Amino acid sequence: MGRKVVNAVIDGTHLGNEDHGIMTACVYLDYGGIHQGFGGYSLDTYEQKDKRRVGTAYGMEFIVRILKTVGVSKWEDLKGRHIRVDQEHNKIHGIGHIINDVWFYPEKDLEYLVDQTK
Repeated sequence: MGRKVVNAVIDGTHLGNEDHGIMTACVYLDYGGIHQGFGGYSLDTYEQKDKRRVGTAYGMEFIVRILKTVGVSKWEDLKGRHIRVDQEHNKIHGIGHIINDVWFYPEKDLEYLVDQTK
């Protein structure tokens, strides 16, 4: 299956620590019976000096960009919203507002912040 833009409904979200203690966010999408998740990026980094995980500008911008793209002001309001998705069978490249030409492509849009997550 090739890359295409499809409509989806956000049917769930996750914002918190995954199994290894890494802060992450995920938006769960329903394409009409077919489901896929967008996210899973590390939103924090390990600070060796204090031996703990700390938030990053990358992580905050990731969350802000999802909210702005979908058109909501709170994470809790994402569920039930319709969006567009630039996706392939096994990967979501970006998400877009259902009507407006507003898109979020994390790997491209946040490239300038990647060094902060290492």
